[in-house]
Amino acid sequence: MKVAIISVSNKGQELAHDLKDNLDSDSTILKCDLYHKNVKKYFPILFYEYDAIIAVMASGILIRSIAPLVESKVTDPAVINIDDNGQFVISTLSGHLGGANEFANKVAALIDATPVITTSTDVNNKLGIDVLAKDLYLSIDNTKEILHFNKAILEGREISITLNPNRNFEYLFEYLNNVTLEINVSINYSSKVNTDEIHVSFEGHELILRERKVVAGIGCRRGKECKYIYNGLKKSLDDLKIFASRVNMLTSAEIKKDEKGILELSEKLNIPVEFVDIDKLKLFESSDVSKSEFVYSKFGIYGVCEPSALIMAGFDSELIYKKTSYDGVTIAVAVSK
Repeated sequence: MKVAIISVSNKGQELAHDLKDNLDSDSTILKCDLYHKNVKKYFPILFYEYDAIIAVMASGILIRSIAPLVESKVTDPAVINIDDNGQFVISTLSGHLGGANEFANKVAALIDATPVITTSTDVNNKLGIDVLAKDLYLSIDNTKEILHFNKAILEGREISITLNPNRNFEYLFEYLNNVTLEINVSINYSSKVNTDEIHVSFEGHELILRERKVVAGIGCRRGKECKYIYNGLKKSLDDLKIFASRVNMLTSAEIKKDEKGILELSEKLNIPVEFVDIDKLKLFESSDVSKSEFVYSKFGIYGVCEPSALIMAGFDSELIYKKTSYDGVTIAVAVSK
């Protein structure tokens, strides 16, 4: 997630700096930039350049600033609002698909504030279908139908989920068994459903949820044992709140293709592993990828886990977990658009 923090007062600016210090150490935050004053100038830029905006200012200033920019719950960034004293963190825009509700809770915990969430499903302890899709990195084909499903979920009605019988959807069942929010679902199977799709239906309404490709990139010291690589991966996935069964692929550079620990991990988790050609890594460029001079001096490439993950996740993919080190192991996670 790329985050912008914008403030208008000196007190708010101090809070913004403190918050940035906390967020910079979060592996799910790719970058966090600070802006101060000039809200009319900055908001049109922030709205399209960042995944989330933290506005430390009065709600009236915020609402008037973003009103002309709001377009769709699918594309609008998450926007949260904090008062100058850091007492309340309000999820203001894109609470579900944009992740503002979850982000407001995270930020509130960091500054010991009270999170304010107003979406009906959340305040009634119900699991919105769009929240399920976001948590499991699934795209939604017809977002206009979300309202019908969430209304039915609020009323306690049963939602039908249909899966392909030839595909293991362990991650879906793990999620439904562990989520604390309530949802009433029945599970059905049909070979007519594609293996990367989850069909959701209710009284003539239907949504198709499609898997985005989740790829975990791995770098490690030569001879690193499987258990240490596994521990690093597990910590990363725990931070992302996703199960290993949701990961579609493991990847690394071709120089690691005989790395026993990575191969054993692939077998242990039953997740395929692919190794990226060095030439592809040399040519790959992205402003989101961190560069290691040490890795470059040894292998002629600036990194392993981040570029490998992005390449294997496909064109226009994005990092959701920046390179993080765990005792000789580095992990990064990317997801397809």
